This record gives sequence, structure tokens and C-alpha cells, in this order.
Amino acid sequence: MTTLTVAPSLNARHQAAAALPWRLPQNAAFGFHPKPLPMLWSISAHSSPFNLDPPPIDHDFLDVVKTAGAEISQDGIVETFLNDDEALDAVDNGVVVVDLSHFGRIRVSGEDRVQFLHNQSTANFECLQEGQGCDTVFVTPTARTIDIAHAWLMQNAITLVVSPETCRTITEMLNKYIFFADKVEIQDITKQTSFLVLVGPKSGQVMENLNLGDLIGKPYGTHQHFNVDRQPVTIGVGNIISEGGFSLLMSPAAAPSIWKAVLNQGAIPMGSNAWNKLRIVQGRPAPGRELTNEFNVLEASLWSSISLNKGCYKGQETISRLITYDGIKQRLWGFHLSAAAEPGSIITVDGKKVGKLTSYTSGRKQSEHFGLGYIKRQAVSEGDTVIIGDNIKGTVVEVPFLSHQRPPSAN
Repeated sequence: MTTLTVAPSLNARHQAAAALPWRLPQNAAFGFHPKPLPMLWSISAHSSPFNLDPPPIDHDFLDVVKTAGAEISQDGIVETFLNDDEALDAVDNGVVVVDLSHFGRIRVSGEDRVQFLHNQSTANFECLQEGQGCDTVFVTPTARTIDIAHAWLMQNAITLVVSPETCRTITEMLNKYIFFADKVEIQDITKQTSFLVLVGPKSGQVMENLNLGDLIGKPYGTHQHFNVDRQPVTIGVGNIISEGGFSLLMSPAAAPSIWKAVLNQGAIPMGSNAWNKLRIVQGRPAPGRELTNEFNVLEASLWSSISLNKGCYKGQETISRLITYDGIKQRLWGFHLSAAAEPGSIITVDGKKVGKLTSYTSGRKQSEHFGLGYIKRQAVSEGDTVIIGDNIKGTVVEVPFLSHQRPPSAN
């Protein structure tokens, strides 16, 4: 069994001082001495500074996953462990661990960081406290979707997790909107961090076995800070595909130890190929597919990430107008398909065009086919049959990610 050095959650005073800003001063050491407990992971009494230098060669995470049978792309993305069906089954019946280090991480720091992100995206950051988190959407001034970001409010910074395709765009966009008097700094920390997620009904059991059970049952986005092998790790409730499971943000030097420890608790490794299938089955919109300049944030049904009463922010006027005048013309649905279909295919009902397919994936069985697509409002209801392309039948279904998106109340 892998032995790790972990500092568990501290009391409120200690936790506030130890909260990771993801850029601590060199040689910072906070003399905390929590009482030793009989744990699978031994306790560390001191926190250590976060090092933005590349990880040591002997901590190369990709070398570690290769020994587990991973196939890795030229871009360093873990594509598959040749167990895609097993991993997808574990999502329903066990737990999987997925390396999403190719997703973007953006650090927003400075005294004005909360107000800045409050004004630049759809969520209400001013109502959140340190240790909490949320999903927020970056949109254009006309409320067209750019990406969903998962945000953690830390002591000295806000960390955003975004899609690989949009990290550079969002970083540049945020820098563009920093005015002279704004005390805000934007930093892409993707290459200086690693990011793992746990998905599946037994995720909580893994956390319990690793003596991290305090996080179980906490609200989505709640996160705490720990030390693993004298490297900082942030663990949060939920992941970017569901409110269940957990997310782990860490130094690359800590990633191999954490990966091995999670596997030792029975987690099944999942590659990005299976993850992309899971994204579609779960119904999470993705940039370049469902999140484009063609669709607005309300048509994407991202209600849980939108605040109606926080005042002015980018896209707010359009969003308010769409709600006030009932101007939402279409919405995103999931589909069970009778055969494989090409994204971009036209969706028809009784011979009339009603929408477009945006994503497709096969399932674990040869007969399983899933898709996502936009359909005109009031053209269909859940359970209705549509035609994709020339002759592929599709049953309209409510997918898990979108089913949790509820229109916000005025309060």
C-alpha cells in the first residue's frame, strides 16, 4: 500500500492560515501540530510552499500511468487504459479515477478578484465564502456561450477549471478586461498543477478509506487543503461532470502518490476517450459542440450557474431580456439513437426541421448510441421520437447534468 504524508483539515483558525493561494512565499512554514491519528496516510505537521517549477523527473506522472497500461497521446493526454467498457460500468457501480490534467486551470488573485469575476461571468461570487465553490459560465456580451468554469474560492485566490480548448481564450479575455485601477492578476497554472477526479457511487468510500470522510455530504464546490508528500493538495466535493464524486488539484510531484493510493482503494482508471463518452451520456455541454457562438447560455439550460439579481455583468442585459420577454427559442436535449449519427445532422419531426445534433457517442454495447442536440422549444417533450439525418430514430431524454439545471428564482 502506498504511504503518503497528509495534513488533514484543521480548525477554522488554522485552516484559514493554511488555505492554499497556489502561490505561497518561499520557505513559508506554518507550525501546526494536529494530534496524530491512526490513519492510512500519516500526518504532516507543517505545510510547505507551492512550487511553480516543473516537477522532478522522478515524479513524472505519465510514466506512472504507463505502467498501468495507459496509452498517451503526443500532447500528453491519457487516452485509454484499454478498459473503456469496464471504466464506464464502474461509473454506475463503483468508482473511477480520471486524469484531467489537460483541462485548464486559471488562478485569479488580487484584492479585487471576487468583484472582478463577479462582473465577468454569470455566477454570484459575492455570496460565496472561502472554502466554497460554484460553476459559472463565461459568455459573450450577447450571452453566447464560451465555457463553463468550476471555481474554488481560496484564501488568496480563486482557481478556475476550464476546458482545454478555452483556457487560453479565457485567460486572454480576462486580462483584456482588467482596468488600470483593478487589483487583479490572471495566471495560467495548468502546467504547474495536476487535476484528478473521482466519479461513481463508491467515491465516498474511497474518501473514507483515505481518512477524508469529513468532505462527504458537504455542498457541491466545498473544498479543503491538505499536504501530500509535503506538497499542497486541494480536494473538493463534486467534479466538472456531476455534483457527486470529488476533485483533486495538486502539485505534479504529488500526483503519482495520490494516483496509486486511489487505485489501491479499488478505483478503476479511466482515460479521456471513455471520459468523452461519459460527458455525452451525462449531458454536459462542451465548447465547440454545445457551447458556441450559435447558442446562448439559457438555450444551453445552464440555469444553476446564472444569477438573476446580482447586478450588471457581461451578458446580463441579454439574459434578462430573454427571460423577461420569453425569448428562449430552443433548448439542449439528450437522445437515445437507433444507430450512429454525425454531429451537425438535422433533426426533424414530421418532416419539419426542428434542430441539430451537436454530439454523438457509442455506448458499451453495440446497440447503444447517444447524442446531444438543440431542438426548438415546444417542438418536443421528453420521450418523443425525432429523426436524425435521413432515417435514424432518436428518443428525447433528460440527461443527468441538464436535469439538475433549474431556472433560478427571483430570490
